[in-house]
Amino acid sequence: MKTVLMVAEKPSLAQSIARILSRGSMSSRKGLNGTCSVHEYTGTFTGQLVRFKMTSVCGHVMTLDFLGKYNKWDKVDPAELFSQAPTEKKEANPKLNMVKFLQVEGKGCDYIVLWLDCDKEGENICFEVLDAVLPVMNQAHSGEKTVFRARFSSITDTDICTAMVRLGEPDHNEALSVDARQELDLRIGCAFTRFQTKYFQGKYGNLDSSLISFGPCQTPTLGFCVERHDKIQSFKPETYWVLQAKVDADKDRSLLLDWDRVRVFDREIAQMFLNMTKLEKEAQVETMSRKEKAKQRPLALNTVEMLRVASSSLGMGPQHAMQTAERLYTQGYISYPRTETTHYPESFDLKGPLRQQANHPYWADTVKRLLAEGINRPRKGHDAGDHPPITPMKSATEAELGGEAWRLYEYITRHFIATVSHDCKYLQSTISFRIGPERFTCTGKTVISPGFTEIMPWQSVPLEESLPTCQRGDTFAVAEVKMLEKQTSPPDYLTEAELITLMEKHGIGTDASIPVHINNICQRNYVVVESGRRLKPTNLGIVLVHGYYKIDAELVLPTIRSAVEKQLNLIAQGKADYRQVLGHTLDVFKRKFHYFVDSIAGMDELMEVSFSPLAATGKPLSRCGKCHRFMKYIQAKPSRLHCSHCDETYTLPQNGTIKLYKELRCPLDDFELVLWSSGSRGKSYPLCPYCSNHPPFRDMKKGTGCNECTHPTCQHSLSMLGIGQCVECESGVLVLDPTSGPKWRVACNRCNVVAHCFENAHRVRVSADTCSTCEAALLDVDFNKARSPLPGDGTQHTGCVFCDPVFQELVELKHAASCHPMHRGPGRRQGRGRGRGRRPAGKPGTRRPKDKMSALAAYFV
Repeated sequence: MKTVLMVAEKPSLAQSIARILSRGSMSSRKGLNGTCSVHEYTGTFTGQLVRFKMTSVCGHVMTLDFLGKYNKWDKVDPAELFSQAPTEKKEANPKLNMVKFLQVEGKGCDYIVLWLDCDKEGENICFEVLDAVLPVMNQAHSGEKTVFRARFSSITDTDICTAMVRLGEPDHNEALSVDARQELDLRIGCAFTRFQTKYFQGKYGNLDSSLISFGPCQTPTLGFCVERHDKIQSFKPETYWVLQAKVDADKDRSLLLDWDRVRVFDREIAQMFLNMTKLEKEAQVETMSRKEKAKQRPLALNTVEMLRVASSSLGMGPQHAMQTAERLYTQGYISYPRTETTHYPESFDLKGPLRQQANHPYWADTVKRLLAEGINRPRKGHDAGDHPPITPMKSATEAELGGEAWRLYEYITRHFIATVSHDCKYLQSTISFRIGPERFTCTGKTVISPGFTEIMPWQSVPLEESLPTCQRGDTFAVAEVKMLEKQTSPPDYLTEAELITLMEKHGIGTDASIPVHINNICQRNYVVVESGRRLKPTNLGIVLVHGYYKIDAELVLPTIRSAVEKQLNLIAQGKADYRQVLGHTLDVFKRKFHYFVDSIAGMDELMEVSFSPLAATGKPLSRCGKCHRFMKYIQAKPSRLHCSHCDETYTLPQNGTIKLYKELRCPLDDFELVLWSSGSRGKSYPLCPYCSNHPPFRDMKKGTGCNECTHPTCQHSLSMLGIGQCVECESGVLVLDPTSGPKWRVACNRCNVVAHCFENAHRVRVSADTCSTCEAALLDVDFNKARSPLPGDGTQHTGCVFCDPVFQELVELKHAASCHPMHRGPGRRQGRGRGRGRRPAGKPGTRRPKDKMSALAAYFV
């Protein structure tokens, strides 16, 4: 029996698709990476009985990166990144072992069906999967087709089964367009980012941003925000005057009239008009008209409109809204949420999704009436040729979804029902009056048929008082005429919704990447999100954009990126050569980069006005090992130490606190040590500023502390304080924190595991002896006599934290709160020193400490 491998983009999608195709009769198991499951069943394929294996990836399998030394900022001129620096595809998430997992599952398979998302990124992932799987699949007979592509827009039985019947092929051109975008963004972004980050962080201390990044899409996005800021700052209010008249409609009601001239900017002229009209006692009707008008139902919903509404009306940021929509899609509640199309094809079954909502407690009556009376065809919108508009695929309740997922689902559903409803019809009455030589107007609206506004009440025609019936020549008594003084007001800061509109209009980003670019400028501290989700540029964001304008306006204007996007779309359509587009664009930006470097003084002049030099920033903290003068601690991101005498800057670990460590000095370079801490219950370790930036040993990485230093005799080093292999990450070592008493801690020097132990002990030291069972270093503990856990009056005990039954009861394992990258997961695997003389991390055939952790693991949280 032949085997068909099927691959979806996410584990939840794979499960849903497999359940539909197998009709629930499938077996499931975990894959070797522990994240992706494999669902197996038998069925027919190309007219034969086969075994299906349905699994998934977790987004992109591979990512593009530079090779070797080109990833090291200090060793490579950024200009080399445009052409000389070789790139390679690396696993996007090495911890998942996705390539190996796909090869294990694909080995011996005869066919592959790709169920990746049906957009350009999905096509690109298709070929990443094929690169991993095709070499291990069974060889096809000559001319036999073995690679198939499923195209679908929603996770419904009908759509999935139809896609399985109409299998096609993956689109190589669309995949190439994504490759081109990835390489352009990598080379251009890294070159500019590395140069300006090193240049400005080496001169200024209060930039408050760990990375001064540049992006071909990110920077024009920031440019829109700063452009609006500049308009606000340069705005000069002007005073103007308006006339307002009020006439008596009857005894109990008056009408407020609007001046046909609207406003004038000369007070004397406004006063003249007021004097002429004040003399009149009556207002004469010149015309009276009644017209039936219609407010159009909305176009079908696409991604950009969904993001706009989510930000302006639901208070959800674009990226969060997109993530929520993707979750609703994978759960089968809505159709594919990434689409530029606002037009339903003639073949689309509109009644099917509508029937799903017929029993919903909120809109059942409206839906049933539409089904009974007949739905209205949606307005003709734009057909981008990708996916149908975003549509609710099954009914859901607030209790079922909860929170923001429900609010977004409710909006999507109401919008869909509105698209198949009738337009809102209303009667607009307009009366034109003459008071002396001046004309005034009064308008009123009366709803005839609410149409779609019944399901979208926020779009309703405002309730206005009905106007009296009158005809030409009728007169009304003038109650008052007055002159009002007003001022023009500046525009407000851009909302996320307005920014999304500008990005779409100018072709910056795609429906999928727009939320990412907006999120990036927020995370880089270029803009801050204020009330009403308005984006206010920071000082850094303003100076950067003004600097780009001063040097090369095209770096920040949307024109050049829009042109690049058009070229990428031509690659996707097979109308442009991938290599030619890539080469030409990189050549243009390389020239711009060289000009930018030569002209950086122009931006630096703006920086000098807004930011303080390193020497004038921060507070004295620790002594430099070279000049023995105090270095200043700069707390603003990225936190660092600066010696103004030597003009040297030393980067420190981020996202924690720094303080002087007992005025102790490093035996290698005489720098005073500092102590980094993530909090009272988290991790802390000493570090030498010089060693951390210039590792003295081959097995040390840049940015590490004394808990990874392999100095054989230093009392703060791993060699003296290391205990044993970490119980979780396998590549780290548990190291005693000598500063943590009396609430002693042992923490992994690689991941965020922390063991709290021996509370209220007087002293804890790492012994020179090792455990005979697991080879971990023993601990010498001197307990408080009043609280000693030892039998009798004993206060001192030496034992293994992993194996000793007394110690096992006194250890509580937790995860530190630190989010610094060096604490997130495994690094290099190699032997670690544990105790004096750098004992090996474990010999072949010996048990790892993890095997002895049953009691310790009971406390794991």
